[in-house]
Amino acid sequence: MRSPISDEVNRPQDESDSAGQGLLERAFARENLKRAWKRVKANKGAAGVDGLDIEQTAEHLLTQWPVICEHLLSGVYRPSPVRRVVIPKPDGGERELGIPTVTDRLIQQALLQVLQALLDPTFSEHSYGFRPGRCAQDAVLAAQRYVSSGRKVVVDVDLEKFFDRVDHDILIDRLRKRIADRAVIRLIRAYLDAGTQINGVVEKSRCGAPQGGPLSPLLANVLLDEVDRELECRGHCFVRYADDANVYVRSRKAGQRVMALLKRLYEKLHLSVNESKSAVTSAFGRKFLGYAFWASPKGVKRAVATKARKQFKQRIRELTRRSGGRSMRQVVENLRPYLLGWKAYFGLSQTPRVWRELDEWMRHRLRAIQLKQWRRGATIYRELRALGASSQTARKVAANSHSWWRNSRFELNRVLDIAWFDRLGLVRLS
Repeated sequence: MRSPISDEVNRPQDESDSAGQGLLERAFARENLKRAWKRVKANKGAAGVDGLDIEQTAEHLLTQWPVICEHLLSGVYRPSPVRRVVIPKPDGGERELGIPTVTDRLIQQALLQVLQALLDPTFSEHSYGFRPGRCAQDAVLAAQRYVSSGRKVVVDVDLEKFFDRVDHDILIDRLRKRIADRAVIRLIRAYLDAGTQINGVVEKSRCGAPQGGPLSPLLANVLLDEVDRELECRGHCFVRYADDANVYVRSRKAGQRVMALLKRLYEKLHLSVNESKSAVTSAFGRKFLGYAFWASPKGVKRAVATKARKQFKQRIRELTRRSGGRSMRQVVENLRPYLLGWKAYFGLSQTPRVWRELDEWMRHRLRAIQLKQWRRGATIYRELRALGASSQTARKVAANSHSWWRNSRFELNRVLDIAWFDRLGLVRLS
């Protein structure tokens, strides 16, 4: 696909002039735009309210970008409202996303690349979410160090619908303290005020930073850094990832004081603590970014949280539910991206037994699916014999051809063994 950002659609620039440019000029300089477009393409994503996907937007921008760029630099550009999308959460709830148009995602990404370099160095070292060179695993390791140091009580704070309740006026005020460029502030305000389109009707709001836009995570860090700095001033040991904050203390009494402090700090920002998901409790067994900590004779260890394991099984069931008509190799190939991602994220786990159990459960399910696909006893007998099963084993499994789950636990695992799954390309967790 041809890039919409070419030499003809942006004003030329001299490298020597870049230092004197305003932030918007730097954001919409040709090379920065090309990097932004590459990222937008890689992230894919759905169309916004204009109905244009990535390829259609590329064609549109080939002719329209000079006008859009002029409007951006002159301060008259007005972003499109975001398209509301509701997606199910793993715990059964729902999350609302605001999907900007691809054009607005490009503009936000270009702006993000300039602002992040300016703002990120000013954030607290205890903040890990949506920051270059930092990730969730770093936050988990930091939390483990605090628990290992004897801070075995956690003040676990979850903010209620954080991205929906960001106060625009407060956020803009905090931005002005960090960014002197009025044109940038004006454009960010325009994005916050663009509203949400629901069933064809645009709803305006004085609060909310829609999840789905590239700028929202950076704006969240700008707002919440104020709380981070207050905790730092008081000498607390804490970890924050986006709107999830854990403070580690030595006693429940100290934890209660910290919880009261956090509620006051968040109230100043017009944010509310989700009482049902927040607690002052033991750090052991408490879920944090999908992990949990447990005490062993050799110290504090990391484990995959129980909820994360349940979500893993549920996702495997979903990915293998409609397996009729597909070969087992195709079923395994369909699982591969999810398994690789899950394994990479939870690679810090220090509980090899859990990995083995999940591997065994997954192979058990796939064996049952293979039996169900063969269906008839005669087919099962023929296929198992072709795979090297003894006549007695093949006959016994075929005689109970509808007991897929039971069969997959006993005789079948000697034929459809680990080596068989390895040949199909099934990703091992352990």
